[in-house]
Amino acid sequence: SKPKAAIMETALRFRGARCGRRAEARRSHGRRRTSVCRASSTNEVWLLDYGAGNVRSIRNAIKHLGYTVRDVESPADLGKSEVNKLVFPGVGAFGSAMGELQRAGYVDALRDYIKSDRPFFGICIGMQVLYEGSEESGGVEGLGVLRGTVRKFDSAPGKPVPHIGWNTIEVEENKSLFMPKQQFQDGRVYFVHSFHGVDAEGPDGSDWLLARGTYHDDAFVAAVGNGSNVFATQFHPEKSGKIGLSLMDNFLSGGRSAAGSGATSPREDKSSRRLAKRVIACLDVRANDEGDLVVTKGDQYDVRESAGDDTSSSSAGDVRNLGKPVELATKYYRWGADEVTFLNITGFRDFPLGDLPMLEVLKRASEDVFVPLTVGGGIRSFTDSEGHHYSSLDVASEYFKSGADKVSIGSEAVTASEEYYARGEQKRGDTSIEEISEKYGKQAVVISIDPRRVWVSSPEECAPLKAVRTARKGPNGEEFCWWQCTVKGGREGRPIGAHEVAVAVEALGAGEILLNCIDRDGTGEGFDLELVSLIADSVNIPVIASSGAGNSRHFVEVFQGTNASAALAAGIFHREEVRIVEIKEDMNESGIPTRQEAEF
Repeated sequence: SKPKAAIMETALRFRGARCGRRAEARRSHGRRRTSVCRASSTNEVWLLDYGAGNVRSIRNAIKHLGYTVRDVESPADLGKSEVNKLVFPGVGAFGSAMGELQRAGYVDALRDYIKSDRPFFGICIGMQVLYEGSEESGGVEGLGVLRGTVRKFDSAPGKPVPHIGWNTIEVEENKSLFMPKQQFQDGRVYFVHSFHGVDAEGPDGSDWLLARGTYHDDAFVAAVGNGSNVFATQFHPEKSGKIGLSLMDNFLSGGRSAAGSGATSPREDKSSRRLAKRVIACLDVRANDEGDLVVTKGDQYDVRESAGDDTSSSSAGDVRNLGKPVELATKYYRWGADEVTFLNITGFRDFPLGDLPMLEVLKRASEDVFVPLTVGGGIRSFTDSEGHHYSSLDVASEYFKSGADKVSIGSEAVTASEEYYARGEQKRGDTSIEEISEKYGKQAVVISIDPRRVWVSSPEECAPLKAVRTARKGPNGEEFCWWQCTVKGGREGRPIGAHEVAVAVEALGAGEILLNCIDRDGTGEGFDLELVSLIADSVNIPVIASSGAGNSRHFVEVFQGTNASAALAAGIFHREEVRIVEIKEDMNESGIPTRQEAEF
């Protein structure tokens, strides 16, 4: 693993660069403030962070809009007159959120604040807890500001739950925070939830509905408000690009924002108003031989240059360097990426929380990237050299605090799956998947599966593992295959298949699957549609297709030929062989629901 001195040296370089960025940010921040905050007597926004998920992103979004963020430190703060603009974000489970609020003494303080007619903005769970209760946590009382119970989406083939991604909303007439209406009507915003409000009825029976969404056959509440001080959204405006930032600024400025005039409306497209298929940019990040974090890309997981790549280069054998993580993440956001994924392949073996540079990457990226960020690598329990034990939940929490919205678990998920079947398909209760999903919600847990194809003459040859008939015959004419899961970056095969792992991790509480394919990695031959179809049809959670993309048609093919919810690529973006806008234009022309938002 990387020496601690080298880690600290790299971290200091990141921090030094960040200080310069902060100084410039303060100068530009002051310039923005004069135009954006003109309608407010104070530019202070109070944030209630009860410890659930990525609050850094909402903090960065507020600062980006030119406001100063202050933290609520105790329930007593909510009774102070200077706390006159409160943002309450949250992710995870209803019961966990209400439990944290109850333990910290915020339940009655929040109810009193809302009754005081001071502005309140709830986000995601921050909206759901306004209801009387939720099917997710039977017997747990909500704040009771809205009548009724939050319900769970019904899953069905082709309708995975959680509802993750960019969907359109239908705005009610004459709702000031969604003005100008044409900017938001049918615009795509980012949702990530398994439970939803059905109606929006205030305590006096009044209609609080501001906007609705539709997920397959389910209509759900997308935004609520009482027409005076309470506003809440099921979607995440801080992760919804320019449209989301404009909506936030409408609230913060009391509906008199100038920010909306600079936001672009979605382009007219040929795709339907269904949930968009996502295009995700992936950055494989690791330390090079000099100790700097770089974005790299391997061919079948080999990230080092070979002498044959460039015999004249002195860097033969070095880690392939395709750019700087934060710069590339920002570029892909501007290109219109629906999400950005960092896969930390540095391979720290002993001390994940000592990976300071990667935490700095997340912090810096979240300052300017307002779409979801996923990070993978080292999400596991460990004991450091001094005997201190850290759970996988501790590690994940540090990533969430640094700006991640989701964490990706790899090798440990395979081990957990093997144990799950060894126990007769019984949960253990303390795996990484179970602990993190219990605290932060299943939507925060992505499982990265790294399989390779194995040909067999008949399904019985690999039973009880799942085999399928393949159009690509094996080297000896085999007509069937299964996909063997690997661990340790593809270096070690395990006696379990991708199908079995996918089914197990869903049962353990995972919310999404990142499906790689070692055979296709770096080939540019397209996604393995047989593998993607097998997994996407075997689980009721979203599946992200990965490995093999070489052009825009490959994205069209995987979305038309499988039930994949998203598709991910890396090298073709880093080398600028294909731009994200080209992929989305091709998808749009093919009638695939697509989010259309890019700066260039």
